[in-house]
Amino acid sequence: MTDQDTRAQLSATVAEAALGVPGVAFLRPGLAGLLRTAGRSGPAGVRIGRADTDGGDGWTAEVFVVLRQGHRAVDVTRAVRAAVLRAVADPAAVTVGVTVTGFA
Repeated sequence: MTDQDTRAQLSATVAEAALGVPGVAFLRPGLAGLLRTAGRSGPAGVRIGRADTDGGDGWTAEVFVVLRQGHRAVDVTRAVRAAVLRAVADPAAVTVGVTVTGFA
């Protein structure tokens, strides 16, 4: 499997896991995601990258979420991180960051 395939698969897994967490209204891309071309691969609101510049096996997953009113950001971000780590094949190889971009 190529890096591109792995990135696409990981991106879809992360998005699905995050959207399944109570309190998440939807995923929203960060500023960099909004500036990318329309042809980019992967779901909006998820950014996948290599954990190091040496081409190692680690990945970083950044998830940008909009929360539903009445949910505490700290609780939802912890739940999103936990859900993503449960969903990925090798949780030790993925570092997850969650950013709340707003409330709906």
